[in-house]
Amino acid sequence: MESSRLSSLGRDTRATRLIFALLALGFAALLMAAGSAFYIQRQNGIDAQRVVHTLAVEASLGAYASAMERMETARRGLIMTQNPRFATIMADAEAQSYDRLKNLVRLVADNPVQQARAARLRAHLKIYADHYRKTLGLRGDDRAALLAGFAADRGVLEVRASRAVVEEMTNAELALLRDREQRQQRTQGQFNILLSLTALLIMGVAIATLLLVRRNLVELRTSRIELRRLNDGLEDVVEARTGELKRANAEIQRFAYIVSHDLRSPLVNVMGFTAELETARKAIAAYLEKGAADGWSEPDAATRLAVEEDLPESIGFIRTSTQKMDRLINAILNLSRQGRRTLAPERLDLAAVLEAIVGSLQHRIDESGTDVSVGKLPVVVNDRVAVEQILSNLVENALKYLQPGRPGRPGVIRVTGGADFGRAWVDVIDNGRGIATRDHERVFDLFRRSGVQDQPGEGIGLAHARALAYRLGGTIEVQSELGEGSTFRLILPIEWQSGEEDV
Repeated sequence: MESSRLSSLGRDTRATRLIFALLALGFAALLMAAGSAFYIQRQNGIDAQRVVHTLAVEASLGAYASAMERMETARRGLIMTQNPRFATIMADAEAQSYDRLKNLVRLVADNPVQQARAARLRAHLKIYADHYRKTLGLRGDDRAALLAGFAADRGVLEVRASRAVVEEMTNAELALLRDREQRQQRTQGQFNILLSLTALLIMGVAIATLLLVRRNLVELRTSRIELRRLNDGLEDVVEARTGELKRANAEIQRFAYIVSHDLRSPLVNVMGFTAELETARKAIAAYLEKGAADGWSEPDAATRLAVEEDLPESIGFIRTSTQKMDRLINAILNLSRQGRRTLAPERLDLAAVLEAIVGSLQHRIDESGTDVSVGKLPVVVNDRVAVEQILSNLVENALKYLQPGRPGRPGVIRVTGGADFGRAWVDVIDNGRGIATRDHERVFDLFRRSGVQDQPGEGIGLAHARALAYRLGGTIEVQSELGEGSTFRLILPIEWQSGEEDV
C-alpha cells in the first residue's frame, strides 16, 4: 500500500490529482496570457497600419490641396499679368493635382464615404479646369469684367468648394484616428488587466504547488527513512530464514538418505530370499525330474503346475519389482549425494563441454545415423560436474527420443546458445517425437515420464537436471509439440555466486 502511494507524485491519489490540476491551471493561464499577447500584438499591428493609412490619407489631402492652391495662384497670375510662364506653372500644377487626386482615390478605396468625397473633388477639379480653359483667351472688356468680379468667379468658387471637401475629408480621417487610438488604448488596458490577473493566478498556483510538493517531499523522505529501517531489519530476517531453509534442506536430504538406506536393508533381504526361493524351485524341479526318471509316481497336475509355472512367474515378478525398487532407491541416494556436494565454480567453455559429451556418445550417434552439431556457445563460471550432468542428460534424451525410422527425416540434434543481460543460455534442439503440451511441466517431476514408454529409464533424469540447474542459479525450459521435436533451454548466470543457489 505504501509503495503505491509513494510511487505517485503526491502522497496519495487525491494529492496527486490536486497537483496535476494546479499545474494544468498554471499552464492554462500561461497559454491564455500568450494567446492574449499574440492577439494584442496583432491588434496593435492592425491599428498601427490603420494609423499609418490615416496619416497617409491626410498627407495626400494636404498634397492635393497644395496643388490646387498652386494651380489657382498660377491662374490668377496669368489673368493679371498675361505672362506665359504662369501658363506653364498652371499646366504643371494641374497635372500634379490629377496625380494627387488619383493617389487619394487609391488610399480611400476601403472607405465608401471618403470615396464619394473624392469623386466630388474630381468633379470640382474638372469644372475648374474647363473654366480655366474658357477664360484663358479673354481680352479687353471681358478680361476687365472677370477681374472686377473675380471674387464670384466660377474657378474661385470651385477652389473654395474643393477646400471644403478636403477639410471635410481631413476631419473624417482625424475622427478615425482618434477612434483607433482610443480603441488601441482600451485594448492595451484590457491586456494589462488580463496580464496582471494571469500573473497573480500563476503566482498563486506556483505557491500552492510548491507547498504541496514540499509537503510530499518531507513525507517521502520520512517514508524512505522508515523503509530503509525496515529493509535493514528485513535483511536480518531474510538471512535468518535462509539459514532455516538451508538447515531444512539439509534435513530433507539427510532424511532422504536415511529413508533410502533403511529401505535398502529389507530390500536386500527380499532379494536374498527371492534368490533362495529360486534355488529351492530349481531343487524341487530337479527332484521331480529325477523321480519321473526313476519311475516314481508323478505328482498331481496342480503340484507340477505350481512348481513349473506359478512359482517361477511369481519369483520373476518379485525379482523385477525389487530390481526396479533398487534402481529408484539408488537414484534417490544419488540425488541426495548431489544435493550435499559442495559446488566448485570454474571457467567453463560450454562449447568444449558439449564437444566432449558428443564425443562420449559418438558410437550411439553413428549407430542411429543422427546429425549432431554444436554451434558457438558462451563461456560461464560455474560448477563443471553439475553443468556436464545437465547437458549430458539433455543430449542423451534428445538422442534417445529421436525417430530415426521415419522415412525422409533423419535424426537431427542442434546445440546453440548465447548470452545477454548477465545470463547465458544453451538450446538443445531435436526433431524427435516431441512432448504433448500438457506434459511440458510433468516431465520435470520425479518418476514421471511422457509418451510411449519404449525406452529404458525411471523418470529421474530431467527432475535431477532441473534441480541441479536451480542450484546453479538457473533453470531449464522446454518448448515442444508432438511429432515436431523439442527444444530444451538451459539458462545459467554467466558468473555463478554462492548466494544464487536455490536452497
